[in-house]
Amino acid sequence: MIGWIDLHTITPVLIVTITACAVLLAEALRRKGEQMPLAGLAIIGLSGAIATSALQWGLNRVGFGVILLDNFAIFLNVTICGIGLLTVLLSIGPSERDHLPQGEYYSLMLFSIVGMMLMGSTRDLLVIFLALEIMSLGVYVMTGIKRTSEAGAEAAFKYFVLGAFSSAFFLYGIALAYAVSGTTKLDELGMRVASSALDPNILLILATIMLLVGFAFKVSAVPFHMWTPDAYQGAPTLVTGFMSTGVKAAAFAAFVRVFLSTLEPLRSLPPGSDPGIGWAPVLSVIAGLTMILGTVVGVAQTSVKRMLAYSSIAHAGYLLVGLVAGNATGKAAILFYLVAYGITNLGAFGVLAALTTNDRPHDDVREFAGLGHERPGLAALLTVFLLSLGGFPPTVGFIAKWYIFSAAVQEGMIALAVLGVLTSVIAVFFYLRIVVLMYMSDETAPGHRPRVPSIALAGMVLALAGVFYLGVLPGGLLALAADSVKSIF
Repeated sequence: MIGWIDLHTITPVLIVTITACAVLLAEALRRKGEQMPLAGLAIIGLSGAIATSALQWGLNRVGFGVILLDNFAIFLNVTICGIGLLTVLLSIGPSERDHLPQGEYYSLMLFSIVGMMLMGSTRDLLVIFLALEIMSLGVYVMTGIKRTSEAGAEAAFKYFVLGAFSSAFFLYGIALAYAVSGTTKLDELGMRVASSALDPNILLILATIMLLVGFAFKVSAVPFHMWTPDAYQGAPTLVTGFMSTGVKAAAFAAFVRVFLSTLEPLRSLPPGSDPGIGWAPVLSVIAGLTMILGTVVGVAQTSVKRMLAYSSIAHAGYLLVGLVAGNATGKAAILFYLVAYGITNLGAFGVLAALTTNDRPHDDVREFAGLGHERPGLAALLTVFLLSLGGFPPTVGFIAKWYIFSAAVQEGMIALAVLGVLTSVIAVFFYLRIVVLMYMSDETAPGHRPRVPSIALAGMVLALAGVFYLGVLPGGLLALAADSVKSIF
C-alpha cells in the first residue's frame, strides 16, 4: 500500500509529471488560433519542483523501496529542473519562430526531465534503465521535432538507432549483474561485489564492462561519441543545449551512484586476479582519449553547433577525470562542474537560438562576423559564455576545471591532469575564433538578425549572473556539492 513517505519521496518528480500532462491537456483543448500559456505552465511546474526539492534538504528517505530522497538526489533534482527552467525561458520566441509544435515541445521536455530526475534518485539498476529510456525517448523525438528539417529527421534516426544499441549493452549488463548477485538493488549488489572483489567473477567483470559502455554512450565519451556531432547539428538549437546539459547531468548522476559506490571495490583489482585490471585504469584511458578527440577535432570545425558538440565531448572527458579520481574533491567537483557547464552551455545556445532565422541559421562561424558592432549586447553575452567554456577566470568554467584537475593531482594522476590542462589550452582556440570574428572583423554577414524576446533575454542575463557569481563566490555551491556526495558514500 502506498504510504505518505512514498509520495513525499517522489513529490518533485510527481510535480513535473503532472505539469507535463497538464501541458498536453492544454494543447489538446486549445482551439485553432488560440494562444495557451504552455511555457508558463512549464515554468510554474519546474519552479515548484525546485522549491519542493530544496525544502526536502537534509532528509534521507526511501520511497517504494527503490526511490531515494537523499541530498545527492535533491542536488541533482534542483540542477536538472534548473536546466529545464532555463531552457524554457530561452525557448520563448525561438521555438515559435522555428514553428515547433509547442505542446509537444514542452511536454516532451518535461517528460525527459522526469527520466533525468529518476536516474539520479534511484538505487535499483532496473529503475535506472527505465528512467534512461523515459529520458531518451523524449530527447529522440525532440531531436527531430522540426518536421520540415531533413537534417533533424536524420539526426533523430541516428540518435535513436545508436541509443537503442547502447541501451541493449546496458540492459545486458544489468542481466549479468543479476545473474551474479540475484538482485538489481545497488546496495545489495554492492555487498556482493565487495565480498568477491579479491577474486571477481568473470560475469561481474562483463557486467561492469557492459554498464560502462551504456553510461559512456550517454555522456558522449570516446569511442561511443559518434552520435553527438550529427544529433547536435540536426536538432533545433535549444534542444541541442538541453541535450548537452540535462542528459549529461542525469547520466553522470547515475554513473557516480553505480561506479563510485556499488562498483567501487572493482576500481583496481589485485595484480594476480583475472583480468587483473579494474575499471579506473580503463576509464582513465577513455577520459584521456575523450579530452584529446573533443579538442583536436573541435578545432577543425566550421559549424558552430558541431564545434560545441565536440566541446561537449571534451567536457565529458574532464568530468570523467573527476570520476576516475574518486576522492572527496573529485566527487564534489563533478556536481559543481555539471551546474557550471549547464549554466554556461545553455547561455551560449540561448544566444545562438536568439540569432537564428530560417534564412540565417548562424551555424557557420563566419555568420558571427561583425556581431560585436551590430548587436553588442548579444556579442558580449556570447563572449562571456565562450570564455567560461574555455576556462577563463573569473568565470565559473575556470573554477570547475580547477577543482576537477585538483582532484586528479591529489590522487597522483599528474599525467591526466596535465593532459586536461593542455587540451583546455588548445580548446581556447575555437572559442576565441568566434570572439575575434565578432569584434575584429570589418565585414558584416548579410541577413536579418531578429529581435530577442525580453523573457529569453532575461534567461541569458540569469545565466550570465550565474557564470560570474559562481566564478567569484563558488564556496556555497561547493559546500552543498560536498554535503550531497556524503549522503551516498
